[in-house]
Amino acid sequence: MRRGRRAHGKALAAIAAAALASTTLAACGSSDGRATLNWYVNPDGVNTLTKLAAQCSAGKPYKIQIQLLPSSATDQRTQLARRLAARDSSTDLMSLDPVFVAEFANAGWLAPLSGDAAANAVDDDVLTGAAETVKWDNKVVAFPQWANTQVVWYRKSLAQKAGLPSDTNTWTWDDIIKAAADNGGTVGVQGNKYEAYVVWINALIMGAGGNIVENTEAGTDAKVTIDSEAGKDAARIIQELAHSKAAQSDLSVSNEGTSLGQMYPTDDSAKAVASAPASEIRTVNKKKVVLLPGEFMLNWTFVYNQYSGSVGDQGGPPTKADLADLGWARYPRTVADQPSKPPIGGIDIGVGSYTKHKDYAMEAASCVTNSDAEVALAANEGLMPARESAYDSAELKKAYPADLLELFKTSVDQGGPRPKSAFYSKISSAVQSRWHPPNSVNPSKTPAESASFLKDVLEGKALL
Repeated sequence: MRRGRRAHGKALAAIAAAALASTTLAACGSSDGRATLNWYVNPDGVNTLTKLAAQCSAGKPYKIQIQLLPSSATDQRTQLARRLAARDSSTDLMSLDPVFVAEFANAGWLAPLSGDAAANAVDDDVLTGAAETVKWDNKVVAFPQWANTQVVWYRKSLAQKAGLPSDTNTWTWDDIIKAAADNGGTVGVQGNKYEAYVVWINALIMGAGGNIVENTEAGTDAKVTIDSEAGKDAARIIQELAHSKAAQSDLSVSNEGTSLGQMYPTDDSAKAVASAPASEIRTVNKKKVVLLPGEFMLNWTFVYNQYSGSVGDQGGPPTKADLADLGWARYPRTVADQPSKPPIGGIDIGVGSYTKHKDYAMEAASCVTNSDAEVALAANEGLMPARESAYDSAELKKAYPADLLELFKTSVDQGGPRPKSAFYSKISSAVQSRWHPPNSVNPSKTPAESASFLKDVLEGKALL
């Protein structure tokens, strides 16, 4: 429902007043006379981020103060953009989704790194996929803090029943969709109309050798290439899943969290319990349930922590036996003869251009992104390192299976980023508008229609 102009104006005035008030408060120094560095963070890993802020402030002439951003990447961008467009000097440090780094740098909102800071932020220890996210216009403009990627999480018993190849690196989207559909399972993805859906579309297209756009440094004159054979391959797979038995019922609104429960779904009906073999029966809250086949789920690195930390809760699932049945594999291939391009996400730390404490902020950003900090985020929060050396730490080797650590590291290093463009938000929104909902996607129409609309949006001939 739309608001009237007067109500909308009052809302904007209230937002502006609140922003001004928070800026005024944040600009004050700490009670012990040290400078305050405001670090705007997203809600992932706040406990560990708060500890890092305290550790990196110890004995320093500044104190790092955590300021919480909204949960969605789009809302995070909006809040930070409003502050920086107003030249807010209290935005000292900020956690940025990698896709917004180019936009913020192009707008002059990020202080470029120089000297040792720039060299260390992208040194040889930083995985290639993560290092590329902090570069813009031949400058290093942020510090990689943690790197995210997606893998296939699956039930080993389901894959075995389906007869999938033991070499999981060769699995295709066609393979896992058919395996799930033929054996009572599902395929979990992010199909809601939001950024993660574009992550899926982009990974499918890159996995077939294409791109949504090319020559992104040309800004609004970038070449739109989504209407290609690769774009058609991506659309075909989305169409195939959307119309198969493997599609989850909430596909058009699914997100990172909605499919988690489908890895270990249960049926508590008396008929199911009576007919199931003993190996499939669990007792949950003193009630017998049957463990169903489960899913192949495309999701981020946090999943292992989610399940391993839940073992034993209320009798499961997951139990220890269920966790032993959890498998992981490289992101599926779009086409059989080309390696996949796993999605790359994570968080980069930028220093605001208008901060009054640039040198302090640079030092602080370097501290909260060093190898020890990245190990802490991975071990405590499931947010994986951008630095290769962190994967060799004793803490991570204790917290994760060795082959899973290697899969995460390889996927980040060999993954495919979303378009690095100062106009990425427009690109993403334009793609979402023509590719959603998933069950409307048609390889003979959707890539062409989205290419035409995206060109018009970039050229200012159409509004989102």
